Amino acid sequence: MNEHTVVKINGTEYLADYPDQTLIQLMNKVNEQVPQICYNESLGPIQTCDSCIVQVDGELVRACGTKVKAGMKVQTQLPHVHKAQKEALDRVLEKHELYCTVCDYNNGSCEIHNTMAEFGIEHQERPFQPTSYEKDYSGTFYRYDPDQCILCGRCVEVCQDVQVNETLTIDWERQEPRVIWDNDVPIDQSSCVNCGQCSTVCPCNAMMEVGMEGEAGFLTDTEPGILKSMINLTKKVETGYGPLFAVSDSEAAMREETIKKEKTVCTYCGVGCSFDVWTKDRQILKVEPSAQSPANGISTCIKGKFGWDYVNSEDRLQKPLVRRGDHFEEVEWDEAMQYVVDRMKKILAEKGPDHLAFIASSKATNEESYLMQKLARQVIGTNNVDNCSRYCQAPATKGLFRTVGYGGDSGSIDDLGDSKLVITIGSNTAESHPVLASRIKRSQKLLGHKLFVFDLRKHEMAKRADRFYQPKSGTDLVWLSAVTKYILDQGWEDKNFLNDWVNGFDEYRESLEPFTLAYASDLTGIPQEELKQVAEEVATSESVAICWAMGVTQHMLGSDTSTAISNLLLITGNYGKPGTGAYPLRGHNNVQGCSDFGSMPNFFPGYESTEDDEVRARYEKAWGTELPKETGMDNHEMIEAIHDGELSMMYVMGEDTGIVDANINYVTAAFEKLDLFIVQDLFLTKTAEYADVVLPASPSLEKDGTFTNTERRIQRLYKSFDPLEGTKPDWEIIQLMAGYFGVDWGYEHPSEIMAEAAGLAPLFAGVTYERLEGYNSLQWPVAEDGTDEPLLFTEGFPFEDKKAKLYPLTYELMYDTNEEYDLHVNNGRLLEHFHEGNMTYRTSGIRRKTPNAFIEVSEELAKERGIEEGAEVKLISESGEATGQVTVTDRVRGKEIFLPLNSNGKSAINYLTDNRVDKDTDTPAYKEIAVKMKVLKKKGKSPIPKNNHRNGNPVPQISVKVQKKWQREDYTFPGKGAH
Repeated sequence: MNEHTVVKINGTEYLADYPDQTLIQLMNKVNEQVPQICYNESLGPIQTCDSCIVQVDGELVRACGTKVKAGMKVQTQLPHVHKAQKEALDRVLEKHELYCTVCDYNNGSCEIHNTMAEFGIEHQERPFQPTSYEKDYSGTFYRYDPDQCILCGRCVEVCQDVQVNETLTIDWERQEPRVIWDNDVPIDQSSCVNCGQCSTVCPCNAMMEVGMEGEAGFLTDTEPGILKSMINLTKKVETGYGPLFAVSDSEAAMREETIKKEKTVCTYCGVGCSFDVWTKDRQILKVEPSAQSPANGISTCIKGKFGWDYVNSEDRLQKPLVRRGDHFEEVEWDEAMQYVVDRMKKILAEKGPDHLAFIASSKATNEESYLMQKLARQVIGTNNVDNCSRYCQAPATKGLFRTVGYGGDSGSIDDLGDSKLVITIGSNTAESHPVLASRIKRSQKLLGHKLFVFDLRKHEMAKRADRFYQPKSGTDLVWLSAVTKYILDQGWEDKNFLNDWVNGFDEYRESLEPFTLAYASDLTGIPQEELKQVAEEVATSESVAICWAMGVTQHMLGSDTSTAISNLLLITGNYGKPGTGAYPLRGHNNVQGCSDFGSMPNFFPGYESTEDDEVRARYEKAWGTELPKETGMDNHEMIEAIHDGELSMMYVMGEDTGIVDANINYVTAAFEKLDLFIVQDLFLTKTAEYADVVLPASPSLEKDGTFTNTERRIQRLYKSFDPLEGTKPDWEIIQLMAGYFGVDWGYEHPSEIMAEAAGLAPLFAGVTYERLEGYNSLQWPVAEDGTDEPLLFTEGFPFEDKKAKLYPLTYELMYDTNEEYDLHVNNGRLLEHFHEGNMTYRTSGIRRKTPNAFIEVSEELAKERGIEEGAEVKLISESGEATGQVTVTDRVRGKEIFLPLNSNGKSAINYLTDNRVDKDTDTPAYKEIAVKMKVLKKKGKSPIPKNNHRNGNPVPQISVKVQKKWQREDYTFPGKGAH
């Protein structure tokens, strides 16, 4: 039995949820309220404001910093307790000037305003004392006002221990303590990554998004001098805080009429952060995450918090474009659709349905993916449909299907936070999945959980790792298999798990014979002793989770390496229990969902084979037509088919294929051979430049729908404002096209599309918009009654006998550099930009911090080639060439070069890549590029601006070091000595 901890509060007994629960948590749950300005449930006790003082067993204490104990007697309403609380609140007002009516933060959620009003403060004993500091407006996205800062430390706590960027501290030593950035530099010169969490948790207007200033209130768009006069006038007119609060509350209510707040899901990476977007007309004021957000809580990154300028960009397309000779002409929707369908019908009649192909978008919704594959299969009659998971995640999905039966993350982001050992392989997690990385960093920092990193680059996660290994490119399968073999040789495997839940052990063990430690060490470069240590840690750790990304999947053996990861987890029993499992981190916001809902050449929605007669019959009955059986073409095969004259039309939705596909010279040459090329997008992208017809679509903020994140979590997004004039959501465009073919689908809302998909695909049987209302979410598989599975495999694996399968592997080194092409080019994501940058480069603040892609060169290579920071070089592969500016760094070593994939100009990585692919999924081997370097200019201006966070100097600590405040001569505990 759990220990019963009974606490008496104001004479009433309450049962604590668990021993060591904080007193304030219990009090908030049972509605025994006290002031609590610095406390935030997502942050835990900070103990800086003293406002939550209560009496416990005769002694005044802070409720937030006190753990419950059986028999504890708590009083909150005694006169001397009330007096101590008021003293604490007066000290807050000494640092914060209440001018609520003319403050942009007065939106009903200002915690200082609300606390003072609820407490009933009419006057303050200590007058407001401005500091000698100026406001810091140096940052791009938020500003700091020391005169309004109460030094609650929430911003420090969230920066240090939630985001774990460790930029902010409070300098308690100076005469006037204040929040400082790094070693006391302006915001813009610091290591701040602009995640925006400081402004999210600030209880007032000290840290505030610049998008709010002068916009949120009816009286806030004033010059500073006039504003000061208004503040002073308000004070004279409104004697006592009661009238001031009444007026400001009325004005705040008026703001609610003009400011719209709608929940959305982030449109960038696969973490699936959700938050409220505050808009005024078409203006985006701010993004506000919530503790209710299931994937991210209060966390965001620079892109999700501030990367939305593209929505209102002047570059947005607002009319369909049809090519007339060498130029585009704007036309009306009816003309564009009739033109498209007439030409599609002509190709259908002359060459048949398999001369048409469709590429869905991982930026679009689940419902839009469903309709894209429905258009291809039902209306056209082809399985030639695919999506961008082919470029990144198909090998991970393949490896998991082979072994455990579901192609998605085994558990949730919570499980990664709980895991005692997280291993990341080929993943720059802090930049590609920053909010998820923060969960791992927090557990390592505060809970002592371990982090092992295997990567070519010494990025942030590598620097933080307990152990960091740099295996030779493309050899991860070897060390994974050698570690697995060593575990078996030592008898460290989880025998009970293997007996109960796993098939194929003997054949698999035999396949491991070649993977000796000596062989692995020779190929990977990792010493045998270190491989032994890894094996022992994996075998003995209470729970192991392995994360991997494109550094694994984008190789010719990407599927096999993903399989090796799953094999290791099976051998050690790290599936089906909390904190364990396989986590193929999905790169795009809906790359998981786009595949889930059927935009694949071999699967209907829910991963049911097109060749399964029973499954196909189900869809034929629902859609009223015969459907194709044979597997269609994937993205890679489509391009080859165009060159071979076997594909005549391509329809690309929301994908800049001409930049993101490998060997772009080859790809764009294919585009020019098409009889009909349709591109549906927000902008005239590089791909759209080759189109015959361009259809203007709407971004996520302009539509309803659902996304599925990396942890299989399906979440609703709501329309923040109507589609820009002349544009349409993708689902409406696809339905319109079906209509021009004479097929009337009749959907009036995306919820109807989801209902149809859930009715046909067992994986989503219980998914409804009602169950996804607000911040509710479901992680597939979802049973008909709505029961979902955040943690997979707790009751077996989705095979007939419920047992997983160990999958034997072999290895052959298929790629290397040579004497002429002697440098290896690695590539990957950046924190600030997303993919090819079509969205993020349109946010001026992000562009100001990181204006261009750059080429990372090691100090050794720079010295060898006689180049310095800012040098300009040309990289030449057998497929093409790319040029860019050099930054010399220890993030890479030797003859390894790193080029971010966030460029659609002359630095685009895919000028260098070729047609080699993963042997099992056709995913391009983007990471296997050998180049030679030509120096164009030996030195120049650094491509990384001085104000980039990479030049900052973080100051790690735990929390705010509140003890330093308590040790100050001018500090006394409120109510000390009072009884």
